[in-house]
Amino acid sequence: MRVVLKGIHKVNARLATGETKTYCYAWRGGPQIKAKPGTPEFMREYQEAHANVRQPRSGTFMAIIARYKASPEFTKLAPSTRRAYLGYVKLVEDEFGDLPIAALADRRVRGEFKNWRDKYANTPRKADFAWTVLARILSFAKDRGIIAINPCERGGRLYVADRKDKVWTEEDIASLLSVASKEIQLALMLAIWTGQRQGDLLRLPWSAYDDVYIRLRQSKTGRRIAMPAGAPLKVLLDTTERRGPMILTNSFGRPWTSDGFRTSWSKACDRAGIEGLTFHDLRGTAVVRLAIAGATVPQIATFTGHSLKDVEAILDAHYLGRDIRLAEAAVLKLEARTKL
Repeated sequence: MRVVLKGIHKVNARLATGETKTYCYAWRGGPQIKAKPGTPEFMREYQEAHANVRQPRSGTFMAIIARYKASPEFTKLAPSTRRAYLGYVKLVEDEFGDLPIAALADRRVRGEFKNWRDKYANTPRKADFAWTVLARILSFAKDRGIIAINPCERGGRLYVADRKDKVWTEEDIASLLSVASKEIQLALMLAIWTGQRQGDLLRLPWSAYDDVYIRLRQSKTGRRIAMPAGAPLKVLLDTTERRGPMILTNSFGRPWTSDGFRTSWSKACDRAGIEGLTFHDLRGTAVVRLAIAGATVPQIATFTGHSLKDVEAILDAHYLGRDIRLAEAAVLKLEARTKL
């Protein structure tokens, strides 16, 4: 007899090879069932997943968490974001699941939440992420009228990253190009000439390039970007062998995995003697290069997909504090407009 399992959530994903694969989850936002559908193993994983679900008790914080996980605010997050959140949601459940909802109105509860966050102070990024997830759940509860105030608003951060000097210089770029494989060289050139994130570039297909423009939709923001390929990048793209649907491939002609790319990138940086710089810093470097070339903030934002506020923040606080080239460019412009 065929058994119909309720709540199975199916997601169709297009693989780098162009094939479509269906992933099954015990429920929307729930754990993935890795066994083949229709098999006893599939039934067992489904039943185990549901048996492990903590049933929320009415009037407790766990009930809020359950509503949040079933809400569009959570289910419509990118799959990778949901997976990252779930680990921290579990920490919140274990610590505060039985907390009465009424206690969230007590001003002292913020101190309890802070003490919990501070348990992870030795790993400040983890502490901040845990606080962010907790605050997001409480924000959902406030928006839905379940609580009157969010006791985790404006919590502050333990982790502070100072990227002020984290810009790839022309010398750094030349050093990496001199020792890197052609696959890594292409990734580097794409990054500094587009200012896009690593994940979006690894998933960038040849169909996104029409010999003049590169078009993509950023996975993090959903923004659609269209940018002309700069001459050096265009030459490289036009002379690169197309070994598959993706522009960036490994030495075997296959699409990069995130781990595989990070490993190869790190090895190339070690050979080039590059220290203290990351692939992500190339995104800010692209902003700096555009600014030095005379591009305005709106022009840069249109090109890279940053918001105007983010571009201004990058230029003002993080990258250009001591770049003498901007001062030199400003003086040249002034000299061109005045004789005094």
